[in-house]
Amino acid sequence: MTFVSCSNYSKLLKSTDNEYKYNAAMLYYKQKDYNRALQLFDILQAAYRGKPEGEDIAYYTAECYYHMNDYNIASHYYKRYVVNYPFGKRTEFALFRSACCYYLESPNIALDQTDSYTAISEFQSFVDLYPKSIYVDSANQLIDTLRYKIVEKDFNTCMLYYKMEEFQAAITSFESFMKENPATHHREEIMNYMVLTYYNYAQKSVMEKQRERYELALEKYNTLTYIYPESKYIAELEPVIERIKLELSNIKTN
Repeated sequence: MTFVSCSNYSKLLKSTDNEYKYNAAMLYYKQKDYNRALQLFDILQAAYRGKPEGEDIAYYTAECYYHMNDYNIASHYYKRYVVNYPFGKRTEFALFRSACCYYLESPNIALDQTDSYTAISEFQSFVDLYPKSIYVDSANQLIDTLRYKIVEKDFNTCMLYYKMEEFQAAITSFESFMKENPATHHREEIMNYMVLTYYNYAQKSVMEKQRERYELALEKYNTLTYIYPESKYIAELEPVIERIKLELSNIKTN
């Protein structure tokens, strides 16, 4: 079976032979002509509802949208397949594929990560429902990738506050980031920036607040040297620490 001309395809759409249209739709799908396959699947849904072919139509409709990179709609149809065929032959994969749609919609690090959070939730639901699935390892790997992206997004936000000299916001963001991500690979780097943030914050503060903020900078520096005695940041921070000690000495003298 081959379908080439528009006129022949139009005749096919008007045909009353559902079996012929079904076979044509499956052939179009295999030939990756997803637009034509979708039109036929849409026409055939009512005719094959409750029949074995109906399950295939429901699944391949989702697959067409997936391969056309229309992931939001694809996810909708995968979920509809799962609801209509909870014990179907492709239910497990359809649920996994639905989560993949959210993963593929997840934007780059600089943008809002709502779809990343949704994808993590969807993958976790899949793993909970099918803990022995062959797709569990893939789901967990994708969860890790998404979490890494979210962590990097949060770190970049912290650094943005620092670069904008919004020091109070930077301190709050750094503290929150460290609490939520205690094992982050940015830990040493953040501790360095917290010293600099408190120092710069003190420099721009009123006299009554300077001492406290200089002392907090020293505290963060001491923590850094304790946890990372070989840190490259220690030598870089030494001139700052000397200035802090001098400022504290002047404050005490005054």
